[in-house]
Amino acid sequence: MRQILVNNKYDPLPTILEHKGKKRIHNTQTEKRKWARFTYVGKKTRFITKLFKDTNITVAFTTNNTIGKRLTMEHKTQCKYDKSGVYQLTCPDCKMTYTGQTGRPFKIRFQEHMRDFKFNNKRSKFAQHLLEKGHAIGKMEEIMKITHVTRKGRMMNTLESFHITRRPRPKVKLTTN
Repeated sequence: MRQILVNNKYDPLPTILEHKGKKRIHNTQTEKRKWARFTYVGKKTRFITKLFKDTNITVAFTTNNTIGKRLTMEHKTQCKYDKSGVYQLTCPDCKMTYTGQTGRPFKIRFQEHMRDFKFNNKRSKFAQHLLEKGHAIGKMEEIMKITHVTRKGRMMNTLESFHITRRPRPKVKLTTN
């Protein structure tokens, strides 16, 4: 708008601009703007930010709910094995990985894999691999990695699929005749 005023030989300094019937005074002098950042949580955030409406503080909204955080969460809690979600087991001998999910605590699901290994049951694919290859099983803390903590449902299924497809695939050499 300032450029239009200059092109038409009007004074571009303090002018009165109309916007939706309200008169606002626009000052072209460069004021140092102050910013306030709020994590958006709903009505409460909107109520608080309205308090800054008539000040020289500009409000910016942020969120903690990002795709990156939802897909690659690291958990540093003491009782992480008491939660449910997506996990990864690594064979101590050949480093083959198995990705699974459980709605029960991780330690209960690990005990089921352990029981299937101990009693030669082939219900668990991980136990089946260990039995067929003659590999040993390790301690839960050494071979189980919790990739994401979540409740059972669509999110857990999606996260399990994501972590399965994220696994590096073996390279295959193609030959031509």
